[in-house]
Amino acid sequence: MSGTHKKLGARHKARKRAVDFLFEAEARDLDPVDLATERADLSGKDDSVAPVAPYTVTVVTGVAENLDRIDEVISSHLQDWTLERLPAVDRAILRIAVWELFHATDVPPVVAVDEAVELAKQLSTDESPGFVNGILGQVVLVAPQVRSAAAATSRRAETAGGESTDAGS
Repeated sequence: MSGTHKKLGARHKARKRAVDFLFEAEARDLDPVDLATERADLSGKDDSVAPVAPYTVTVVTGVAENLDRIDEVISSHLQDWTLERLPAVDRAILRIAVWELFHATDVPPVVAVDEAVELAKQLSTDESPGFVNGILGQVVLVAPQVRSAAAATSRRAETAGGESTDAGS
C-alpha cells in the first residue's frame, strides 16, 4: 500500500488509534496516557496486541496535557450545544484535531481538519463529518495565533532559564 491512497497512511491509523484510546479512557474513567502507554508496552510483549504508533502516544499525551484548553476552545464554538452532549467519539475526534491545529506544527491545518472529517465518516454518525468540519472550520481561524503564542512562550522559557536543565520534566 504505497503513497497512492494517502488517507490510510501511518498517521491516519495513528490518529484512529488515538481516538480509540481517548474514547476507551473516557468510557472506563482511566487516564488516557496510562492506557496508551500500557497498551504500547503490552504490544511489545504480546503479539496479539496491535502495535501502538509513537504518534498515537504523542497525540493522546498532547490532548491529555492540554485538555482543559482544548475543551474550552471546542465548547466556545458549539452553538446551543455542550461538549458533554456530543457523542464521545466526536469529542475524541475534535480534541485530537484541535490539539493538532494548536500544537502539531508539522501537520498543516488543512490536513488536521481533513483527517478529523475522515475519522468522523469512518467512526461516527452521518451528521458528524459536517458537524466536525463546521467546528474545525472556525477553530482553524484562531489556530495561527495560538501556535505563534505557544512558540513565543516556549522561546521565552528557553531564554529566561539561561542554561537548560531537565529538572522541570
